[in-house]
Amino acid sequence: MNVNLTQNKNLKLFKIISEVAHRNGQSVYIVGGYVRDLLMKRKAPTDIDFVTESSGIELAESIAKEINPKLKVAVFKTYGTAMFRHNDLELEFVGARKESYSEDSRKPFVEIGTLEDDQKRRDFTINAMAISLNKDNFGELIDPFNGLQDLEQKTLRTPLEPLQTYSDDPLRMMRAIRFASTLGFNIEEKSLEAIKTEVERIHIVSMERIMVEFNKIMLSEKPSVGLKLLEETGLLQIILPELTALKGIEDVDGQTHKDNFYHTLEVVDNISENTDKLWLRWTALLHDIGKAPTKKFVEGTGWTFHGHEFLGSKIVKHIFKRLKLPLNQDLKYVEKLVRMHARPIALVTDNASDSALRRLLFDAGEDLEDLIILCKSDITTKSYAKQTRFKKNFEYVAEKIKEVEEKDHIRNFQPPISGEEIMEMFDLKPGREIGILKEKVKEAILEGIISNDKKEARNFVIEEAKLLGLNLVS
Repeated sequence: MNVNLTQNKNLKLFKIISEVAHRNGQSVYIVGGYVRDLLMKRKAPTDIDFVTESSGIELAESIAKEINPKLKVAVFKTYGTAMFRHNDLELEFVGARKESYSEDSRKPFVEIGTLEDDQKRRDFTINAMAISLNKDNFGELIDPFNGLQDLEQKTLRTPLEPLQTYSDDPLRMMRAIRFASTLGFNIEEKSLEAIKTEVERIHIVSMERIMVEFNKIMLSEKPSVGLKLLEETGLLQIILPELTALKGIEDVDGQTHKDNFYHTLEVVDNISENTDKLWLRWTALLHDIGKAPTKKFVEGTGWTFHGHEFLGSKIVKHIFKRLKLPLNQDLKYVEKLVRMHARPIALVTDNASDSALRRLLFDAGEDLEDLIILCKSDITTKSYAKQTRFKKNFEYVAEKIKEVEEKDHIRNFQPPISGEEIMEMFDLKPGREIGILKEKVKEAILEGIISNDKKEARNFVIEEAKLLGLNLVS
Protein backbone atom coordinates (compact mmCIF):
# COMPACT_ATOMS: atom_id res chain seq x y z
CA MET A 1 0.00 0.00 0.00
CA ASN A 2 1.18 3.53 -0.77
CA VAL A 3 0.55 6.50 1.51
CA ASN A 4 -0.30 9.61 -0.47
CA LEU A 5 2.19 12.27 0.67
CA THR A 6 1.45 14.72 -2.14
CA GLN A 7 -0.85 16.84 0.06
CA ASN A 8 1.37 16.53 3.13
CA LYS A 9 2.62 19.92 4.35
CA ASN A 10 6.06 18.36 4.93
CA LEU A 11 6.34 16.93 1.39
CA LYS A 12 9.16 19.32 0.43
CA LEU A 13 11.14 18.27 3.52
CA PHE A 14 10.53 14.58 2.81
CA LYS A 15 11.78 15.05 -0.76
CA ILE A 16 14.99 16.68 0.52
CA ILE A 17 15.53 13.81 2.98
CA SER A 18 14.91 11.28 0.20
CA GLU A 19 17.39 13.01 -2.12
CA VAL A 20 20.15 13.30 0.48
CA ALA A 21 19.73 9.66 1.62
CA HIS A 22 19.90 8.51 -2.03
CA ARG A 23 23.06 10.57 -2.57
CA ASN A 24 24.61 9.03 0.57
CA GLY A 25 23.62 5.52 -0.45
CA GLN A 26 21.43 5.25 2.67
CA SER A 27 17.89 3.99 3.20
CA VAL A 28 15.41 6.18 5.12
CA TYR A 29 11.93 5.65 6.57
CA ILE A 30 9.46 7.67 8.64
CA VAL A 31 8.51 5.63 11.71
CA GLY A 32 6.54 5.82 14.95
CA GLY A 33 3.80 8.16 16.08
CA TYR A 34 3.92 10.41 13.02
CA VAL A 35 2.96 7.47 10.76
CA ARG A 36 0.19 6.38 13.14
CA ASP A 37 -1.31 9.87 13.43
CA LEU A 38 -1.04 10.47 9.68
CA LEU A 39 -3.00 7.29 8.97
CA MET A 40 -5.55 8.20 11.66
CA LYS A 41 -5.91 11.67 10.11
CA ARG A 42 -5.09 13.20 13.50
CA LYS A 43 -3.27 16.48 13.92
CA ALA A 44 0.30 15.76 12.88
CA PRO A 45 2.82 15.80 15.75
CA THR A 46 5.70 18.28 15.57
CA ASP A 47 8.29 15.58 16.18
CA ILE A 48 9.11 13.14 13.37
CA ASP A 49 11.31 10.05 13.75
CA PHE A 50 13.35 8.60 10.88
CA VAL A 51 15.20 5.28 10.67
CA THR A 52 18.05 4.39 8.34
CA GLU A 53 19.78 1.03 7.95
CA SER A 54 23.13 2.70 8.44
CA SER A 55 24.32 5.73 10.43
CA GLY A 56 21.50 7.96 11.68
CA ILE A 57 24.04 10.54 12.82
CA GLU A 58 25.64 10.75 9.39
CA LEU A 59 22.26 11.09 7.68
CA ALA A 60 21.08 13.80 10.11
CA GLU A 61 24.23 15.85 9.60
CA SER A 62 23.98 15.56 5.79
CA ILE A 63 20.31 16.60 5.76
CA ALA A 64 20.84 19.52 8.15
CA LYS A 65 23.69 20.79 5.97
CA GLU A 66 21.47 20.53 2.88
CA ILE A 67 18.62 22.49 4.53
CA ASN A 68 20.80 25.13 6.18
CA PRO A 69 24.56 24.85 6.83
CA LYS A 70 24.05 26.83 10.07
CA LEU A 71 21.61 24.30 11.55
CA LYS A 72 22.89 22.79 14.80
CA VAL A 73 22.66 19.01 15.13
CA ALA A 74 22.51 17.43 18.58
CA VAL A 75 24.35 14.10 18.51
CA PHE A 76 23.85 11.25 21.01
CA LYS A 77 26.60 8.75 20.10
CA THR A 78 25.65 6.26 22.84
CA TYR A 79 22.26 5.73 21.22
CA GLY A 80 23.34 6.33 17.64
CA THR A 81 20.83 9.15 17.29
CA ALA A 82 20.96 12.76 16.15
CA MET A 83 18.29 15.45 16.02
CA PHE A 84 17.79 19.03 14.88
CA ARG A 85 14.97 21.56 14.72
CA HIS A 86 13.69 22.88 11.41
CA ASN A 87 10.92 25.48 11.40
CA ASP A 88 8.44 24.15 13.99
CA LEU A 89 9.56 20.53 13.65
CA GLU A 90 11.88 18.35 15.73
CA LEU A 91 13.51 15.77 13.46
CA GLU A 92 15.27 12.75 14.93
CA PHE A 93 17.36 10.22 13.00
CA VAL A 94 18.49 6.82 14.27
CA GLY A 95 20.22 3.83 12.82
CA ALA A 96 18.03 0.70 12.68
CA ARG A 97 18.79 -1.53 15.65
CA LYS A 98 17.82 -4.66 17.50
CA GLU A 99 17.69 -4.81 21.28
CA SER A 100 18.08 -7.26 24.13
CA TYR A 101 17.38 -6.60 27.81
CA SER A 102 18.74 -7.64 31.20
CA GLU A 103 16.47 -8.66 34.09
CA ASP A 104 16.98 -5.56 36.23
CA SER A 105 17.00 -2.72 33.70
CA ARG A 106 14.89 -1.28 30.92
CA LYS A 107 18.05 0.00 29.22
CA PRO A 108 18.62 -2.34 26.28
CA PHE A 109 21.81 -3.79 24.85
CA VAL A 110 21.72 -2.40 21.29
CA GLU A 111 23.11 -3.90 18.07
CA ILE A 112 22.98 -2.67 14.48
CA GLY A 113 19.93 -4.14 12.75
CA THR A 114 17.58 -3.98 9.78
CA LEU A 115 14.34 -2.01 9.42
CA GLU A 116 12.47 -5.20 10.35
CA ASP A 117 14.56 -5.55 13.55
CA ASP A 118 13.70 -1.95 14.37
CA GLN A 119 10.00 -2.52 13.82
CA LYS A 120 10.04 -5.64 16.03
CA ARG A 121 11.36 -3.63 18.99
CA ARG A 122 8.44 -1.14 18.85
CA ASP A 123 5.84 -1.24 21.61
CA PHE A 124 2.66 -1.74 19.55
CA THR A 125 1.80 -2.71 16.01
CA ILE A 126 0.19 0.71 15.42
CA ASN A 127 3.59 2.27 16.20
CA ALA A 128 5.58 -0.30 14.21
CA MET A 129 4.60 0.91 10.72
CA ALA A 130 7.04 2.74 8.48
CA ILE A 131 6.71 4.90 5.38
CA SER A 132 9.55 4.62 2.88
CA LEU A 133 11.19 7.81 1.63
CA ASN A 134 13.51 5.85 -0.67
CA LYS A 135 13.46 6.83 -4.34
CA ASP A 136 12.40 3.41 -5.62
CA ASN A 137 9.34 3.08 -3.34
CA PHE A 138 8.67 6.60 -2.01
CA GLY A 139 5.47 6.63 0.12
CA GLU A 140 5.16 2.85 0.49
CA LEU A 141 3.71 1.69 3.82
CA ILE A 142 5.80 -1.10 5.35
CA ASP A 143 3.56 -2.90 7.84
CA PRO A 144 4.85 -6.38 8.78
CA PHE A 145 2.60 -6.76 11.87
CA ASN A 146 -0.75 -5.60 10.41
CA GLY A 147 -0.67 -2.33 12.32
CA LEU A 148 -3.04 -0.74 9.79
CA GLN A 149 -5.65 -3.40 10.52
CA ASP A 150 -5.22 -2.85 14.28
CA LEU A 151 -5.55 0.88 13.68
CA GLU A 152 -8.86 0.33 11.88
CA GLN A 153 -10.09 -2.05 14.60
CA LYS A 154 -8.84 0.26 17.39
CA THR A 155 -6.77 -2.52 18.93
CA LEU A 156 -3.53 -2.28 20.88
CA ARG A 157 -1.36 -5.32 20.21
CA THR A 158 2.38 -5.90 20.62
CA PRO A 159 4.46 -6.89 17.57
CA LEU A 160 6.04 -9.78 19.48
CA GLU A 161 4.98 -11.97 22.43
CA PRO A 162 3.39 -9.50 24.93
CA LEU A 163 4.94 -11.08 28.06
CA GLN A 164 8.39 -10.51 26.58
CA THR A 165 7.50 -7.02 25.34
CA TYR A 166 6.34 -5.83 28.78
CA SER A 167 9.06 -7.64 30.70
CA ASP A 168 11.75 -6.07 28.49
CA ASP A 169 10.44 -2.54 28.97
CA PRO A 170 7.73 -2.31 31.65
CA LEU A 171 7.03 1.34 30.80
CA ARG A 172 5.18 -0.09 27.81
CA MET A 173 2.46 -1.22 30.24
CA MET A 174 1.82 2.42 31.12
CA ARG A 175 2.00 3.39 27.46
CA ALA A 176 -0.59 0.72 26.53
CA ILE A 177 -3.03 2.17 29.04
CA ARG A 178 -2.20 5.73 28.01
CA PHE A 179 -2.94 4.94 24.35
CA ALA A 180 -6.17 3.16 25.35
CA SER A 181 -7.20 6.29 27.25
CA THR A 182 -6.08 8.95 24.77
CA LEU A 183 -6.94 7.17 21.50
CA GLY A 184 -10.01 5.22 22.66
CA PHE A 185 -8.43 1.87 21.73
CA ASN A 186 -8.93 -1.55 23.35
CA ILE A 187 -5.95 -3.48 24.68
CA GLU A 188 -5.96 -6.94 23.08
CA GLU A 189 -6.91 -9.58 25.69
CA LYS A 190 -3.60 -11.50 25.61
CA SER A 191 -1.76 -8.21 25.99
CA LEU A 192 -3.95 -7.12 28.92
CA GLU A 193 -3.33 -10.43 30.71
CA ALA A 194 0.42 -9.99 30.12
CA ILE A 195 0.32 -6.60 31.88
CA LYS A 196 -1.36 -8.23 34.91
CA THR A 197 1.32 -10.94 34.91
CA GLU A 198 4.26 -8.55 34.57
CA VAL A 199 2.83 -5.77 36.78
CA GLU A 200 5.61 -5.99 39.42
CA ARG A 201 8.21 -5.21 36.74
CA ILE A 202 7.02 -1.58 36.86
CA HIS A 203 9.27 -1.18 39.93
CA ILE A 204 12.37 -0.96 37.70
CA VAL A 205 10.97 2.12 35.91
CA SER A 206 11.74 5.55 37.35
CA MET A 207 8.79 7.32 38.94
CA GLU A 208 9.44 10.36 36.72
CA ARG A 209 8.85 8.26 33.57
CA ILE A 210 5.75 6.64 35.08
CA MET A 211 4.31 10.06 35.89
CA VAL A 212 4.83 11.33 32.34
CA GLU A 213 2.49 8.56 31.15
CA PHE A 214 0.14 8.93 34.13
CA ASN A 215 -0.28 12.67 33.48
CA LYS A 216 -1.07 11.99 29.82
CA ILE A 217 -3.84 9.67 31.04
CA MET A 218 -5.03 12.44 33.38
CA LEU A 219 -5.16 14.85 30.41
CA SER A 220 -7.14 12.49 28.17
CA GLU A 221 -10.73 13.28 27.27
CA LYS A 222 -12.10 10.69 29.71
CA PRO A 223 -9.37 9.83 32.25
CA SER A 224 -11.49 7.14 33.96
CA VAL A 225 -10.82 4.85 30.97
CA GLY A 226 -7.11 4.76 31.81
CA LEU A 227 -7.60 4.89 35.58
CA LYS A 228 -9.92 1.84 35.49
CA LEU A 229 -7.36 -0.07 33.41
CA LEU A 230 -4.59 0.91 35.83
CA GLU A 231 -6.74 -0.47 38.67
CA GLU A 232 -7.73 -3.63 36.77
CA THR A 233 -4.13 -4.51 35.94
CA GLY A 234 -2.78 -3.84 39.45
CA LEU A 235 -0.63 -0.89 38.40
CA LEU A 236 -2.70 1.65 40.35
CA GLN A 237 -2.26 -0.32 43.59
CA ILE A 238 1.52 0.09 43.14
CA ILE A 239 1.47 3.72 42.00
CA LEU A 240 -1.34 5.21 44.10
CA PRO A 241 -2.51 2.77 46.82
CA GLU A 242 -4.24 5.65 48.64
CA LEU A 243 -6.70 5.79 45.74
CA THR A 244 -7.40 2.05 45.51
CA ALA A 245 -7.96 2.10 49.31
CA LEU A 246 -11.20 4.01 48.55
CA LYS A 247 -12.58 1.01 46.66
CA GLY A 248 -15.46 -1.00 48.05
CA ILE A 249 -18.70 -0.60 49.98
CA GLU A 250 -19.23 -1.64 53.60
CA ASP A 251 -22.57 -2.53 55.13
CA VAL A 252 -23.44 -2.22 58.81
CA ASP A 253 -27.03 -2.93 59.84
CA GLY A 254 -28.19 -2.29 56.29
CA GLN A 255 -26.45 1.09 56.11
CA THR A 256 -23.91 1.49 53.31
CA HIS A 257 -21.72 4.24 51.92
CA LYS A 258 -20.94 4.90 48.25
CA ASP A 259 -17.87 3.40 46.60
CA ASN A 260 -15.54 6.37 46.89
CA PHE A 261 -13.11 5.00 44.29
CA TYR A 262 -15.67 4.95 41.49
CA HIS A 263 -17.15 8.21 42.76
CA THR A 264 -13.67 9.75 42.41
CA LEU A 265 -13.38 8.53 38.82
CA GLU A 266 -16.73 10.15 38.03
CA VAL A 267 -15.55 13.43 39.57
CA VAL A 268 -12.35 13.31 37.47
CA ASP A 269 -14.41 12.76 34.30
CA ASN A 270 -16.82 15.55 35.29
CA ILE A 271 -14.04 18.05 35.87
CA SER A 272 -12.31 17.01 32.64
CA GLU A 273 -15.36 18.19 30.70
CA ASN A 274 -14.74 21.70 32.06
CA THR A 275 -10.97 22.11 32.28
CA ASP A 276 -7.69 21.08 30.66
CA LYS A 277 -5.72 22.19 33.74
CA LEU A 278 -3.67 19.18 34.84
CA TRP A 279 -3.46 20.13 38.51
CA LEU A 280 -7.15 20.96 38.75
CA ARG A 281 -7.83 17.44 37.45
CA TRP A 282 -5.43 16.16 40.14
CA THR A 283 -7.52 17.91 42.81
CA ALA A 284 -10.50 15.87 41.61
CA LEU A 285 -8.40 12.69 41.75
CA LEU A 286 -7.25 13.35 45.33
CA HIS A 287 -10.21 15.29 46.78
CA ASP A 288 -11.51 12.30 48.80
CA ILE A 289 -8.12 10.69 49.50
CA GLY A 290 -8.64 11.21 53.24
CA LYS A 291 -11.88 9.20 53.33
CA ALA A 292 -10.32 5.74 53.77
CA PRO A 293 -8.43 6.60 56.98
CA THR A 294 -11.31 8.70 58.44
CA LYS A 295 -14.15 6.28 57.66
CA LYS A 296 -16.16 5.44 60.78
CA PHE A 297 -19.57 3.95 61.52
CA VAL A 298 -21.42 5.88 64.23
CA GLU A 299 -24.47 4.27 65.81
CA GLY A 300 -27.56 6.35 65.05
CA THR A 301 -25.74 8.46 62.45
CA GLY A 302 -24.30 5.99 59.95
CA TRP A 303 -21.04 6.28 58.06
CA THR A 304 -18.95 9.41 58.66
CA PHE A 305 -15.74 10.79 57.18
CA HIS A 306 -15.15 13.68 59.59
CA GLY A 307 -12.13 15.82 58.73
CA HIS A 308 -11.33 13.84 55.57
CA GLU A 309 -10.59 17.06 53.66
CA PHE A 310 -7.98 18.21 56.21
CA LEU A 311 -6.28 14.82 56.46
CA GLY A 312 -6.49 14.48 52.67
CA SER A 313 -4.70 17.79 52.25
CA LYS A 314 -1.82 16.49 54.40
CA ILE A 315 -1.67 13.20 52.49
CA VAL A 316 -1.32 15.12 49.19
CA LYS A 317 2.23 16.21 50.07
CA HIS A 318 3.34 12.62 50.84
CA ILE A 319 1.86 11.48 47.52
CA PHE A 320 3.56 14.26 45.55
CA LYS A 321 6.92 13.46 47.18
CA ARG A 322 6.65 9.75 46.46
CA LEU A 323 5.48 10.26 42.87
CA LYS A 324 8.23 12.85 42.19
CA LEU A 325 5.61 15.46 41.31
CA PRO A 326 6.50 19.17 41.64
CA LEU A 327 6.84 20.36 45.24
CA ASN A 328 6.12 23.96 44.32
CA GLN A 329 3.02 26.10 43.76
CA ASP A 330 1.34 23.16 41.99
CA LEU A 331 1.50 21.14 45.22
CA LYS A 332 0.23 24.08 47.30
CA TYR A 333 -2.65 24.57 44.85
CA VAL A 334 -3.75 20.90 45.06
CA GLU A 335 -3.37 20.86 48.87
CA LYS A 336 -5.47 24.01 49.16
CA LEU A 337 -8.34 22.85 46.94
CA VAL A 338 -8.44 19.39 48.57
CA ARG A 339 -8.57 21.09 52.00
CA MET A 340 -11.31 23.52 50.90
CA HIS A 341 -13.47 21.30 48.69
CA ALA A 342 -16.21 20.88 51.32
CA ARG A 343 -16.44 24.61 52.17
CA PRO A 344 -18.71 25.78 49.31
CA ILE A 345 -20.96 22.73 49.84
CA ALA A 346 -21.58 23.89 53.43
CA LEU A 347 -22.57 27.32 52.11
CA VAL A 348 -25.00 25.73 49.66
CA THR A 349 -26.81 23.84 52.41
CA ASP A 350 -26.83 26.70 54.96
CA ASN A 351 -28.31 30.13 54.63
CA ALA A 352 -24.89 31.52 53.79
CA SER A 353 -24.00 34.69 55.67
CA ASP A 354 -21.96 37.47 54.09
CA SER A 355 -19.31 36.76 56.72
CA ALA A 356 -18.97 33.11 55.61
CA LEU A 357 -18.82 34.21 51.97
CA ARG A 358 -16.15 36.81 52.76
CA ARG A 359 -14.04 34.16 54.51
CA LEU A 360 -14.39 31.78 51.57
CA LEU A 361 -13.36 34.57 49.19
CA PHE A 362 -10.37 35.48 51.35
CA ASP A 363 -9.16 31.89 51.81
CA ALA A 364 -9.72 30.77 48.20
CA GLY A 365 -8.37 33.95 46.61
CA GLU A 366 -7.56 33.56 42.92
CA ASP A 367 -8.47 29.86 43.05
CA LEU A 368 -12.14 30.42 43.90
CA GLU A 369 -13.43 29.71 40.37
CA ASP A 370 -11.43 26.46 40.25
CA LEU A 371 -12.80 25.49 43.66
CA ILE A 372 -16.37 26.00 42.42
CA ILE A 373 -15.60 23.87 39.31
CA LEU A 374 -14.32 21.12 41.63
CA CYS A 375 -17.42 21.33 43.83
CA LYS A 376 -19.80 21.16 40.86
CA SER A 377 -17.86 18.17 39.51
CA ASP A 378 -18.28 16.46 42.89
CA ILE A 379 -22.04 16.17 42.25
CA THR A 380 -22.38 12.58 41.01
CA THR A 381 -25.95 11.80 42.03
CA LYS A 382 -27.87 9.92 39.33
CA SER A 383 -31.03 11.86 40.16
CA TYR A 384 -31.53 14.56 37.53
CA ALA A 385 -33.72 16.57 39.94
CA LYS A 386 -31.03 16.50 42.65
CA GLN A 387 -28.26 17.39 40.18
CA THR A 388 -30.26 20.33 38.89
CA ARG A 389 -31.05 21.54 42.42
CA PHE A 390 -27.42 21.27 43.63
CA LYS A 391 -26.07 23.06 40.57
CA LYS A 392 -28.69 25.78 40.90
CA ASN A 393 -27.67 26.24 44.55
CA PHE A 394 -24.04 26.59 43.51
CA GLU A 395 -25.01 29.22 40.93
CA TYR A 396 -26.85 31.10 43.68
CA VAL A 397 -23.83 30.98 46.01
CA ALA A 398 -21.52 32.05 43.15
CA GLU A 399 -23.80 35.04 42.52
CA LYS A 400 -23.79 35.98 46.22
CA ILE A 401 -19.99 35.70 46.31
CA LYS A 402 -19.80 38.02 43.30
CA GLU A 403 -21.99 40.59 45.09
CA VAL A 404 -19.85 40.43 48.26
CA GLU A 405 -16.66 40.72 46.19
CA GLU A 406 -17.91 43.80 44.35
CA LYS A 407 -18.98 45.41 47.62
CA ASP A 408 -16.07 44.51 49.92
CA HIS A 409 -13.09 43.73 47.60
CA ILE A 410 -12.06 40.87 49.85
CA ARG A 411 -10.29 38.53 47.45
CA ASN A 412 -6.56 38.49 48.34
CA PHE A 413 -7.06 41.76 50.18
CA GLN A 414 -4.26 43.34 52.18
CA PRO A 415 -5.39 45.02 55.43
CA PRO A 416 -5.95 48.75 54.67
CA ILE A 417 -3.58 49.69 57.49
CA SER A 418 -0.01 48.37 57.58
CA GLY A 419 2.15 47.29 60.48
CA GLU A 420 4.47 50.25 59.87
CA GLU A 421 1.54 52.66 60.16
CA ILE A 422 0.43 51.07 63.44
CA MET A 423 3.99 51.37 64.84
CA GLU A 424 4.07 55.03 63.86
CA MET A 425 0.62 55.73 65.37
CA PHE A 426 1.63 54.35 68.79
CA ASP A 427 5.41 54.85 68.66
CA LEU A 428 6.00 51.11 68.86
CA LYS A 429 8.86 48.84 67.83
CA PRO A 430 8.12 45.57 66.00
CA GLY A 431 6.43 43.20 68.44
CA ARG A 432 3.45 41.10 69.47
CA GLU A 433 0.99 44.01 69.63
CA ILE A 434 1.42 44.84 65.93
CA GLY A 435 0.42 41.30 64.93
CA ILE A 436 -2.56 41.33 67.31
CA LEU A 437 -3.90 44.62 65.91
CA LYS A 438 -3.41 43.58 62.27
CA GLU A 439 -5.24 40.30 62.92
CA LYS A 440 -8.11 42.16 64.64
CA VAL A 441 -8.47 44.47 61.61
CA LYS A 442 -8.57 41.48 59.25
CA GLU A 443 -11.17 39.67 61.39
CA ALA A 444 -13.32 42.82 61.71
CA ILE A 445 -13.39 43.25 57.93
CA LEU A 446 -14.21 39.56 57.32
CA GLU A 447 -16.96 39.66 59.95
CA GLY A 448 -18.40 42.84 58.40
CA ILE A 449 -17.84 44.90 61.59
CA ILE A 450 -15.96 47.47 59.49
CA SER A 451 -15.63 47.85 55.74
CA ASN A 452 -12.41 47.39 53.82
CA ASP A 453 -11.61 51.10 54.21
CA LYS A 454 -8.48 52.85 55.54
CA LYS A 455 -10.29 55.46 57.67
CA GLU A 456 -12.56 52.88 59.30
CA ALA A 457 -9.60 50.57 59.91
CA ARG A 458 -7.60 53.39 61.55
CA ASN A 459 -10.45 54.29 63.90
CA PHE A 460 -10.95 50.61 64.74
CA VAL A 461 -7.25 50.19 65.57
CA ILE A 462 -7.33 53.21 67.90
CA GLU A 463 -10.19 51.70 69.92
CA GLU A 464 -8.64 48.24 70.04
CA ALA A 465 -5.24 49.67 71.03
CA LYS A 466 -6.81 51.26 74.10
CA LEU A 467 -7.78 47.77 75.33
CA LEU A 468 -4.09 46.83 75.04
CA GLY A 469 -3.09 49.93 77.03
CA LEU A 470 -1.58 51.72 74.02
CA ASN A 471 -1.86 55.47 73.52
CA LEU A 472 -2.06 57.26 70.20
CA VAL A 473 0.93 59.58 69.58
CA SER A 474 0.17 60.83 66.05
